Amino acid sequence: MEHIFTDDYFMKKALQEAEIAFDKGEIPVGAVIVVDNRVIARTHNLTELLHDVTAHAEMQAITSAANFLGGKYLKGCTLYVTLEPCQMCAGALYWSQISKIVFGASDENRGFQKMGAQLHPKTQVISGVLEKECADLMKAFFKNKR
Repeated sequence: MEHIFTDDYFMKKALQEAEIAFDKGEIPVGAVIVVDNRVIARTHNLTELLHDVTAHAEMQAITSAANFLGGKYLKGCTLYVTLEPCQMCAGALYWSQISKIVFGASDENRGFQKMGAQLHPKTQVISGVLEKECADLMKAFFKNKR
């Protein structure tokens, strides 16, 4: 039997969230947090709706997952996010001690790697999962804005 719970499978869930953000006029970033192949948080950017620069998909996901788990640490959890986290989100992810981050498209200008932000030393990072789909949605959003 084929294992359906792959990085692609969960990134598609994050892409669904990014499409919701796109439809709301938010920058289309979606995120899900998974533990034991179960989605425990499903979010997208809400910065425009909430008038809050900190309402990134990752920040919403961290809060939602922590509430679900009943604690502040996300050990054993994986974040799937359509865009490389920024330094603010990387800082929050550091403190959450999340075990794994999987992102789609790189953010050449504001991503945590470009900005030199650090993740927790035990956090594993995988990049480029469904990169084209994630990047294409972002490009379509900004093309429509111009």
